[in-house]
Amino acid sequence: MPERQLTLMAVHAHPDDEATSTGGVLARYAAEGVRTVLVTCTDGGCGDGPGGVKPGEPGHDPRAVAAARQAELAASCAALGIGHLEQLGYADSGMSGWSTNDAPGSFWTTPVEEAADRLVALIEEHRPDVVVTYDENGFYGHPDHVQAHRVTMAALARTGTTAKAYWTTMPHSAMAEFARMAREQGVDLEAELPQDGPQLGLPDDQVTTWVDVAAYARQKYDALAAHGSQEENILFLRMPMADFTAAMGVETCLRVHDTTGAAVPEDDLFAGLR
Repeated sequence: MPERQLTLMAVHAHPDDEATSTGGVLARYAAEGVRTVLVTCTDGGCGDGPGGVKPGEPGHDPRAVAAARQAELAASCAALGIGHLEQLGYADSGMSGWSTNDAPGSFWTTPVEEAADRLVALIEEHRPDVVVTYDENGFYGHPDHVQAHRVTMAALARTGTTAKAYWTTMPHSAMAEFARMAREQGVDLEAELPQDGPQLGLPDDQVTTWVDVAAYARQKYDALAAHGSQEENILFLRMPMADFTAAMGVETCLRVHDTTGAAVPEDDLFAGLR
C-alpha cells in the first residue's frame, strides 16, 4: 500500500494573512509534495476599498471589498501552490476597538464552539499532520486572529488529533532587523503597531522551529502582491526583492503539540513525520 500523503493545514483570519506568516512554508511544502490546505475564517470585508477608502468612509462597501478579496485570495493560493482552500465565511470583525467588532455575524461575536464545529469537520475531512495558526494574542491582538487561535485550539482538542500544532511567531532578533529595514523605507514600524497590545514575538531561544523558505521568496512576494487592494497595508511589498528575501526567507513557529518526539529547535514542520 502506498504511504498516505502528508498534509499541512494553515488556519488564518483574513485573505492575505496566509501569505504573510506562512506563505513560504505553504509554497515549500507544496513543492515537496505535501498536501496543503488553507482555512480562511473571514471574508475580509473590513479591508481597504477602492483607492484605499477605509471602513466607515464614503465609498466603502464591505460586500464589494469581500468580493474583490475573494478573487485576490484565489490568485494568492495559485501563487503558493495551495491545493485546497476552505472558507468559514464569517464577517470580518475589523481592528480592535472598531464598532464592527460587535456587529451581528462578525467572527469575533461568533461562539467559539460554533465556529469550531466547522473546523472540526475540515480537520476530520483533511486529516492534517501539521496545523499552523496564531498564538493566543493573535500575534498583535487583532480580534479575528485571537478568535482564529481560540477556534483552532478548540477544534484540535475536540478531534483528539495527533497532528503537530504550531503558532506562528517572530524571534526578537528578526523583529529588530525588520524594524531597521522598515526605517530605511521611511516607515516607523513601532509607531504603526498598537502601543498597548501584547508583546510581539519571542526571545530567539524560545522559538522552536526555523524553516528556510528563501527559495520560495518570489512565490511569497507574488502571493502578497496578489492582494493588491490591501497594498497600502503590506509593508513588505515596498522592499527590494533582495531585502524581502532577507527579511522573509525564514519562517518561524512555536511548537505547542507534538507526539513525534522530534528534537527542538527543528528546521522542518514535518520533523519526526518523514
